[in-house]
Amino acid sequence: MNKYFNKLIMYHQIYKMNREGFSNLKISQELGIDRRTIKFYLTMDESRYEEFIQSQVQRKRELAPFEEFVKNKLELYQETPSAQMHDWLMEHYPAFPGVTSKTVYNFVMWVRQKYHLPQTSPVREYNAVEELEYGLQAQVDFGEYNMRNGLGKRMKVWFFTMVLSRSRYKYVFFSDAPFTSHSAIVAHEKAFAFFGGMPQEIVYDQDKVFLSDENKGDLLLTSEFKDYCRDRPFRLHFCRKADPESKGKIENVVKYVKQNFLYNRPFSDVDLLNTEALAWLWRTANVKPHATTQKSPLSEWHIERASLTPFTPTAIPTPFKLYMVRKDNIISWKGCFYMLPSGTYKGRGTQVKVAQDNGSLVISSLQDFHIFTHTISNEKGKLVGNTDLKRQKSDKIDKMVADISLLFESPVLALHYMENIRREKPRYIRDQLTVLKQATQNTDTLVLNQALQYCLNMKVFSANDFKSVVTSLLQKNAQMETLDSNPVLMNPLNGNRSTQADCYPMKSSINDYELLMAGSK
Repeated sequence: MNKYFNKLIMYHQIYKMNREGFSNLKISQELGIDRRTIKFYLTMDESRYEEFIQSQVQRKRELAPFEEFVKNKLELYQETPSAQMHDWLMEHYPAFPGVTSKTVYNFVMWVRQKYHLPQTSPVREYNAVEELEYGLQAQVDFGEYNMRNGLGKRMKVWFFTMVLSRSRYKYVFFSDAPFTSHSAIVAHEKAFAFFGGMPQEIVYDQDKVFLSDENKGDLLLTSEFKDYCRDRPFRLHFCRKADPESKGKIENVVKYVKQNFLYNRPFSDVDLLNTEALAWLWRTANVKPHATTQKSPLSEWHIERASLTPFTPTAIPTPFKLYMVRKDNIISWKGCFYMLPSGTYKGRGTQVKVAQDNGSLVISSLQDFHIFTHTISNEKGKLVGNTDLKRQKSDKIDKMVADISLLFESPVLALHYMENIRREKPRYIRDQLTVLKQATQNTDTLVLNQALQYCLNMKVFSANDFKSVVTSLLQKNAQMETLDSNPVLMNPLNGNRSTQADCYPMKSSINDYELLMAGSK
């Protein structure tokens, strides 16, 4: 009896809102009743309506075991459409019966009416366009959506969609950053692999990802996308601005992704989101009959695949951008400053190529000579680099080695010695050469040659040790010169001059000591 009176109250509420000037759509939104039902009730007077509800019998609902699930979802997300509720039921209940979309819709509307949970937002509708031949066309568009993570924080995601115009076979790819020409090309390759081929023509919006300038109808492609399209056989068709009807199929796909897949879905990471999206494509988006064609996109794709151009993956080069080098040998990249080796700056207008690669920033010259690789910093305003970058690099080192070798009697032996130092101490080669050069200043060539021979024979590959050997040789030579220039005369107490007073001690050559040390080794 309560159910009977509830129906009467609903009937009178519909007539009251109609008299107050509310449209059928507004009444539908407020009461959670289909517009066609409202239109049908408005054709009956009260007596006919009473006969109608009395003639109805209680029918067993096939989806009654899922009433609590649908009720809980609608209480959390009252604006959820029945199509998305259908997908949620299949996702959470693997044994969900294969009922039609109309059955799910009627059940959801019954739950809304029973628990007074009207739908709060209308569904936007699009008009269909003329059917095309198999394999002739695909349409591409981008979308973005604000999701929530496990902590309730909003996370924006961007997605690329492509649909085959005839079969309505869809593909979607998500990114956690806005799409660039490079990432859009990657998405194209993934879509073609998913479709198993390429269409003859692709329809696009006039998006900056693909176009650098409209130029009053003469559309100019970005350099990277232009290079990519040169190697692909499909034609490009760009819609006029503010003309979504010319690519209504992909507009519907973007709406479908947002309202059926993304709506109220929690976000954890983009890789998981792409995995879930593929499962959604296989489970719902490409399986359920299309509203216009009344055919499953999957079954239609099996027909259209034969008309697609065969697809072979192509290598996509890592993109780079040109950045100006400051006079203090740094570049500014996304809020951080990255140091470059001294000498990179060649004057006003100096530029370098910068590319991202797996969390690293690869910097090279305009001639593709690698300069340096930095780990990308997550902080802002940070100076990234180390003091070693302030030093001159290998070309300067080679020049220093060549200059120092000329200070020796045998440049070949000197080069051999310095190469051994470089091999032993590669990180400190500049410091070693600086010490070696200091040791050669104002030093006799003979002493340098003796020190070099000694260090080579003893395998002493250290500039500091070389300098010590030079210092030792200079001290010994100075002592010998002092004895030669100032002989000491002996004067005994008895006043007699001894014949031994005129004797001089014997002098040994440094070569004798070197031979002794070599023999002891």
